Amino acid sequence: MGTPLIKTLIIEDEQLARRELRLLLQPHKSIEIIGEAISPKRALEAIEELKPNLIFLDVNLRGGSGFEVLKSIEPPRPHIIFTTAHTDFAIQAFDFDAVDYLLKPIQPERLCRALEKLALNEDSENTIEKPLQPDARVFLKDSEVCCLVALAEIWLIESEGNYSRVHTSQGSHLVHKSLSLLEIRLPQSVFFRANRSQIINLEALRKIDSWFSNTLRATLKNGFLVEFSRRASQEFRESRSL
Repeated sequence: MGTPLIKTLIIEDEQLARRELRLLLQPHKSIEIIGEAISPKRALEAIEELKPNLIFLDVNLRGGSGFEVLKSIEPPRPHIIFTTAHTDFAIQAFDFDAVDYLLKPIQPERLCRALEKLALNEDSENTIEKPLQPDARVFLKDSEVCCLVALAEIWLIESEGNYSRVHTSQGSHLVHKSLSLLEIRLPQSVFFRANRSQIINLEALRKIDSWFSNTLRATLKNGFLVEFSRRASQEFRESRSL
């Protein structure tokens, strides 16, 4: 099965702005535009009927404002990305837990970042319910920088307190998730908990050697050395008949 489409409603009173947003969203195949609305009344009717997952919302609408719409929606609300020519309402927008606040004319790069934030929000909300597949791609958020990485590119993950250091073929990223939380989501067929503070990608192994006290030591493709705990060494041998 493919990735579920994100049912998207555009609430905007300017026809040209609606058309431009549709064009900008065309390359994003996960977005399914299911309707449009130009006023608070029509917007609330569309939300009730179509039940969108995501709304692109202008502040100024025909006969009212986008904030009137948000105040009238029964929780849980869809995800909201504001699209407006005004800078004055950003703080108010984020009081409604908006995913992002895009200024017109919308730049394709900013739209991409907004959709990346949306993916991260959904990832956070569904951490335990959605285990990843080995061929999955994930967003890594390091400070204010987000990047899309395939699981196959992740070679080693190390605990740094409540954070985790994710080493990839292109560099490393410090993400605000514990090692135990990440372990729950990683496919066990590919990733292995070598010790209390490290998870390795088995496909990144260059070799594995016997080590002290009947333990094992792995050498990864990037040259990193990872010592297995006694328990992990035993589990590794039993699972692979060593």
